[in-house]
Amino acid sequence: MAKVHPIPKGFTAVTPHLNVKGAAKAIDFYKTAFGAEEISRMPAPNNPATLMHAEIRIGGAPIMLVDSSEQWGNKDPEMLGGTPVAVHLYVKDCDAAYKKAVTAGCKSRMEPADMFWGDRFAALTDPFGHQWTIATHIADPTPAEMQAAAKKMFGG
Repeated sequence: MAKVHPIPKGFTAVTPHLNVKGAAKAIDFYKTAFGAEEISRMPAPNNPATLMHAEIRIGGAPIMLVDSSEQWGNKDPEMLGGTPVAVHLYVKDCDAAYKKAVTAGCKSRMEPADMFWGDRFAALTDPFGHQWTIATHIADPTPAEMQAAAKKMFGG
């Protein structure tokens, strides 16, 4: 018997798993907004419109999705009144990725801006209530430079 690896090929130790009201629609949206590639869908045996599990990849990174369900204990952002979590995407062009996502239907939370930690950074909320941050790394400031820039930015 072949040895099974504890972390499946193509995954890292941490993988976002989104609970979504309308997971199938979310997959289509993420294809448009973020260039996601659909890997798999597993519909519920008793309700093929409900996804028990799905997987997409964005920039090579896996993201799992499932339809929200009180019965399964999978609560989406709407059921919870929002989300404290954001999925962070590094991209080649923050401004272009931000524009594409907003055009697809994301709400802007923060337009792209150069940040003191060395990223060009933007923040969005998708139509399903999930928060996304988009960044392009543009500089490698030292910890002291970041601290000084943060102090300047926040007036302290």
